[in-house]
Amino acid sequence: NRHAVEDAIFRVALLEMFDRLCDKWSLLVIYTLNKTESQKLRFKQLQGEIPDISQKMLTATLRTLEEDGYITRTVYPEIPPRVEYALTDLCRSLIPHINALLLWALEHKEKIIKNRKKARQSKEEEL
Repeated sequence: NRHAVEDAIFRVALLEMFDRLCDKWSLLVIYTLNKTESQKLRFKQLQGEIPDISQKMLTATLRTLEEDGYITRTVYPEIPPRVEYALTDLCRSLIPHINALLLWALEHKEKIIKNRKKARQSKEEEL
């Protein structure tokens, strides 16, 4: 039964990792940092590039990504303090997979939207 326990532990760890990485904002932050030529952005630059994200949510998302090793946070001892965020090598190794997921989503977007509409209409007809 050791294998069942190991499988359960692995699934919990995997789900936790996906939960943190695939929340509403994390992939968008990673995408935004990746598309910049300078490879690093300041907080306000990031906030300006991501529509509708609050300061509180961006702060929380950046903290989570930093804790997991996807981004670095560099503080420069200046007045006012300058803080820059950049992708780590770990995160850069994830970029091709994120891009593949984005391409898949774009390729199937119309079908997914059609399926959603069909499901909503079925639910409305049941009522």
